[in-house]
Parts: sequence; C-alpha cells; structure tokens
Amino acid sequence: MSEVQHFLRNSFSLEGLSADLAEQLASLARPMKIPAGTILFENGDPGNGCYAVLEGSLKVSILSVEGDEQLLAVLGPGDLVGELALLDGRPRSATVSALKEARLAFIDKAAFERFADENPAVYRHMLAIVSKRLRHSNDVLAARSFLPLPGRVAQTLLQLSETFGKTLDDGRVLIHYKLSQADIANMSGAARENVSRVLNDWRRCGTISRISGYYCLEKPDLLRDAATL
Repeated sequence: MSEVQHFLRNSFSLEGLSADLAEQLASLARPMKIPAGTILFENGDPGNGCYAVLEGSLKVSILSVEGDEQLLAVLGPGDLVGELALLDGRPRSATVSALKEARLAFIDKAAFERFADENPAVYRHMLAIVSKRLRHSNDVLAARSFLPLPGRVAQTLLQLSETFGKTLDDGRVLIHYKLSQADIANMSGAARENVSRVLNDWRRCGTISRISGYYCLEKPDLLRDAATL
C-alpha cells in the first residue's frame, strides 16, 4: 500500500467507509506537492476534483470586488478541500492557496464518479462530509449574526484547535500553528485592534496563553461557553 493510500485510509475523511472501499478510493488519489503561496484554485475555476491535505496547510478565502480578502478557514493534515465539486460539478466557490508547502492527494471528479456509481456507499459518505462542512458554515454565520465579539473569537480558536490542536496536560490544547492576531481577526470578522483586546484580556486572566509563539487554550471549557449561542 502506498503512503498516500495508507494516509487516506486512516484519515477522518474516509472514516466510516469499509476498509475495502476506503483502500480502493484512496488508490484513485494522485500525490502532488505545491510550494507556499501557490494558488491551488480560485473562485470560479472548474470543479475538477477534490484534494486531501497530507502535510502543510492551506487557507480558504474569498475576495471582494475591491480586492479585500476574507479568510474562511485554515486547513491542515486530514482535511478535504473542494469536495463539493465531486457532487455538484459547479465552479469553485472560494479560493484556496498554500500557507506552507503542502503535500496533497488529488482525486479526479470523473474517476470518483465512476467508482462511486459502482459503490453508492461512497456517495453517502461524501454527503456526510459535505453536511459537516455545511453545519460548520451555518455555525460561523450564526456566530457572526448573534455572538458578541468574544464569542466569535472563541469560536475561531476552537475551530483552529480541531485542525491543529495537540492536547497537553490538564486538558489544555495547543494550537500547533502560528497565527497572527490579524489572521484570527479575519476569521472572526472583526477589526484586529478589537480582537487584540479580547486576546490580551484572556491572556491576563489565564484563559489562553502563548507557548513558543503558539496559542494555547488553557481553559477550553470557558471558550466553549463563550462560543455557545
């Protein structure tokens, strides 16, 4: 079994599929590597397949007509991106680029459709993944509509911890990815100065800390409470 197949079989993206189907689907994947700063695809590009992140990190963003960027998500190993293309065939809905050099596995839409037509369980699995992404998008929209700023910042940190979190002692969670306050502000939909005040308040009261430049969630339960509508 190749490294890519082994990774994908053990990735959450294939979790729930039978071992046989997971191995066959992983065998369709083509490995590739892109340098930091490379645009993987842009909003409006043809949806020709999806990518699994093996190493590195990607950012998902949209641009306004004025050229302002809204950061939607940061993805790391185990994440899928572009999976909607496997189901609806419509153009890309966001721009994805590499924050760090990334190793990816690409699954071509036509190859996926041939395989899934013969194995309908794969379609059900992909619908579950898309449903999870939709729920996440709904949570973000609801947060921006109803949560005060601290709740939105808490939600952003918790979401980042799901992708890059490493559990430490006493239930603390280290976000093993270096983020700027501007990144957190962008994802929270707020001005950097306001987010900076929230983060500094939390650091003073011990809710979060910085360890070697990484954010650490010292009291994740408090952040979960703040992020709850």
